[in-house]
Amino acid sequence: MTDVLPGRSGGRFLSPKTHPTAWLAVAIVATLVLAVISLFIGVSNVTPGTLWSASPEDRAVQVLLISRIPRTLAIILSGAAMAVAGLVMQMIVRNRFVEPSTAGTTESASLGFLLATLFVPGWPLMGKMLIAAAFALAGTALFLRILRAVPLRDVMLVPLVGIMLGGIIGAATSFIAYRVELLPTMLAWNMGDFSGILRGRYELLWVGLACGALAYIAADRFTVAGMGKDFTTNLGLNYQRVMVLGLIIVSLVSASVLVTAGSIPFLGLIVPNLVSLMVGDNMRRTVPWVAVMGAGFVLACDILGRVIRYPHEIPISVVVGVIGSAVFLFLLLRTRRNG
Repeated sequence: MTDVLPGRSGGRFLSPKTHPTAWLAVAIVATLVLAVISLFIGVSNVTPGTLWSASPEDRAVQVLLISRIPRTLAIILSGAAMAVAGLVMQMIVRNRFVEPSTAGTTESASLGFLLATLFVPGWPLMGKMLIAAAFALAGTALFLRILRAVPLRDVMLVPLVGIMLGGIIGAATSFIAYRVELLPTMLAWNMGDFSGILRGRYELLWVGLACGALAYIAADRFTVAGMGKDFTTNLGLNYQRVMVLGLIIVSLVSASVLVTAGSIPFLGLIVPNLVSLMVGDNMRRTVPWVAVMGAGFVLACDILGRVIRYPHEIPISVVVGVIGSAVFLFLLLRTRRNG
């Protein structure tokens, strides 16, 4: 039976598992094409023609430099970082159906950001992000502690526990925000949206890129840790240190994306699972795939949200949530069928 993919080699179609490098190059080119398309979608008249004949002070050039390029970079960095964070979380929890939005991580980061806004409003955004990351780390650690205490006989119960924990933390956050009259502000944080991204307001996302690079460097360690504590210890690795490193990566990425663009649900769940179906479970091989496909997926969803009701815009969290929930259901049914 021949593999199904676009190129041929010796009369056979190439597949991502047998030729991952070639297909990764195709995915990178497709993502770059989406990035270029994203630069020229919007209410302002920014086209290659207007830019070709414009001076640096013209409106089209200023919109491109101040709004369109920062927004596109923010989308790429957020998509890549959140997808890699989801992959790391799945490896350390050893469950395919967890990610920051199904483990209480995002809700914990939102609580930390709210408390930082209340008690240290004069702090720079980086300081508030670190507080949000600390709360995200604590919330994820609590999630793992609950998993160790509860006997889980079904793989589907793990994300269910995370969703319940996230609901409790989210309810507490909403109550505090309501009491201090910050509920609309908190809802705006939780609604992922790139429309307000401008130059000078997305640079925290480079922290997510650094965390993604760190995840790639430690990919082999996470792969071993995903096989269990005893197996990891027998190979001479410190299991607790690997877990802490993974939690720090997930927390920093979740906090930086939440503070900059809001919550993007299901992204860290569906992209790693789809990549696993295509190229396998070797994390060293899948991290570049997950980063590129995460960036491309968010770019495609953002473009879709900007053109469906043009000139109005649908928030990215709505588009990703609708598509992500459908893919999530597909993965659940597929797991049940194969189980």
